[in-house]
Amino acid sequence: MEYKELKKKTEQELHKLLAESRDKLRELRFKDANKQLKDVRSIRKLRVTIAEALTIINDRRLNNKESSLAPADASSSAKATVDKKAMADKKATEDKENIK
Repeated sequence: MEYKELKKKTEQELHKLLAESRDKLRELRFKDANKQLKDVRSIRKLRVTIAEALTIINDRRLNNKESSLAPADASSSAKATVDKKAMADKKATEDKENIK
């Protein structure tokens, strides 16, 4: 399936496609192990489709999280990161003094 076609699908449709593709991949692997599969390349195509579907799902989740953050939340999380770094530096300095 084309990447453009996958992007048009809803998240529920992508999850359904993902489950079906994983089942189909399992069947193809069994057939390959028993030397019954003639088109071995179909395994690769299916793996690519699964990866593309997962990529789209994860991109959408990340975009939803980013859009839900308000500017005030973003600045407070940046401030928290700076505070953690300052505390870590202070602790490292204290540890050095205790060693001496």
